[in-house]
Amino acid sequence: MDNERPPHPPAPADGEQSPPGPPAPDDESGTGGAGGNEERAEGEAEATRTRHWPRRTRRTLLAALLALLLPLLTAETALRLNYTGDPRPGTHTRHRDALWLGHAWVDGRKTDKDVKKLAGRLRTTGIKDLYVHAGPLEHDGTLPQQAYRKAPWLIETLHRELPGIRVQAWLGDVLATESPDGMHLEREATRDAIVASAKDILDAGFQGTHFDLEPLHSGDRNYLNLLDRLHALTHSRHALLSVAAHQIDPLPAFHSFWGTTTGHPKWWSQAYFGQVARRVDQIAVMSYDTMQPLQSLYGGYVAEQTSLALEVTPKSTDLLMGLPFYHENRFGHWGHAETVPAAVRGVRLGLSRTDADRARFGVALYVDFAATEADWRAYRDGWVSGA
Repeated sequence: MDNERPPHPPAPADGEQSPPGPPAPDDESGTGGAGGNEERAEGEAEATRTRHWPRRTRRTLLAALLALLLPLLTAETALRLNYTGDPRPGTHTRHRDALWLGHAWVDGRKTDKDVKKLAGRLRTTGIKDLYVHAGPLEHDGTLPQQAYRKAPWLIETLHRELPGIRVQAWLGDVLATESPDGMHLEREATRDAIVASAKDILDAGFQGTHFDLEPLHSGDRNYLNLLDRLHALTHSRHALLSVAAHQIDPLPAFHSFWGTTTGHPKWWSQAYFGQVARRVDQIAVMSYDTMQPLQSLYGGYVAEQTSLALEVTPKSTDLLMGLPFYHENRFGHWGHAETVPAAVRGVRLGLSRTDADRARFGVALYVDFAATEADWRAYRDGWVSGA
């Protein structure tokens, strides 16, 4: 999840005053003759320049502001229109949904009672896959077994309570793409270690590996190479390879523009998203932290992301759209705007317009420990029942 914060504009200095107005007229009675008139003319000219300069500056600033705001307003209007209409009948769960689970499930904090409670909740949903946080990976790609020491107990207990559920290991790390600290995917030794860690995870009983590596820049060939190797491993073990994916450019090449201006590209090109989707069994779009201020704009954004992802995801790959089961207020994520009802409606609209009959499709709920009853109810009412 991104944690971007814009710089705050400096507050006006104490005692700051408006630009001075024109000077008072000269007292002609004290100057007399042509000299007085000449000085008065010069004073009036200076006054005119003083009056006109702020006005020209304001016009220039206004023009610059409009140049920045008009494209934004146009894009936001398009998102609002994208949120209109009704979803098609049948655009509801295909029973291929997923849930991200926190680390407490494998480090000893959860008990049999917690698993039973979770199973009771999930039986009335469309959830098929659980992404259990078993990491994070070390920066060199290794994974201490102590990090997931209770995994065998959890997997056995879940399978007993929920026959047919799939339990995958959620592994991630911060990449050294925007700072010197983090994981270096360009190092072959790091990629070797990640593959070895995935093998250990499968040996522990997990039925798949779910990778979330961020920030991952669009076009990264080292990541594609890693996915090829991981998919060969999981395929040989009859397991799943799943990834969490960045959002797709809402405008062509927008990640390049954003990366140039902020140093954080954030989005992937649609072509790169397709390259990733073709190398995995499941791809879950992190369709939250969108910087949208209203539910209607967020829902329209999710509808657009759903359509863009559907266009390039092979029908043999599960495509999941993320739902925000958490509540924060910060730059990039407004809790009052990024709601589950808005996301579900956006998903259904995008699915309706692009590929309403897509079978390998679902939603992914982020995250269990921050979810409220209202979130679960909105998911069940809007997506499971298709209301």
